[in-house]
Amino acid sequence: MTRTCSQNSSRRLFEAGVLPYYLHLLDRVRGAAHFDVPEESARLIAGQLAARLPGYLVPRLAREVYGAPAKVVLAPDLPR
Repeated sequence: MTRTCSQNSSRRLFEAGVLPYYLHLLDRVRGAAHFDVPEESARLIAGQLAARLPGYLVPRLAREVYGAPAKVVLAPDLPR
């Protein structure tokens, strides 16, 4: 998903009454590798969204980590 696509999705979700909450990184399961986005790329996309959208439209970048008690939220890589 590109930054522009994510940006449009966040706006459209809000128009439909839904606040985007999480943007999940892929769980590493068999058969899903072709959907994988490297964490570095995902953090960059999240940072670009944060720079262009109001805070309430920016979903938190998250990943499930085996054994962790909750989702792990990753900081966006903000553009300089």
